[in-house]
Amino acid sequence: MSTQANYAMVPWTCAHGLRAVPLVAFPLMMFSLAGAFLSWRAFGRSRAAGIGTVPMPDASRAPPLDPPEGGRPHRLVAIIGILVSLLFALVIAVHGVAGIVFDGCER
Repeated sequence: MSTQANYAMVPWTCAHGLRAVPLVAFPLMMFSLAGAFLSWRAFGRSRAAGIGTVPMPDASRAPPLDPPEGGRPHRLVAIIGILVSLLFALVIAVHGVAGIVFDGCER
């Protein structure tokens, strides 16, 4: 979405002389970081709730296990969500910095 917005704004940016790419990149980067925060919260909840743990005979819980055959890979999906969101935020930030350096009207 960031790249599409950057390409769509080129005619307007050249006509008005305003560098709008960083202005669009910042909210999109915050949106991606919000996704990373939500995934981080889901990761913390799965650890606190004991999802993926095995009950012991004395009613305590064993160390966390998250086998793929269990059908509940909550922690794995949360970690993937965190990493992908951080990667997207980094790419959007790089596009925003490039929008500061280049105005889009170069030929």
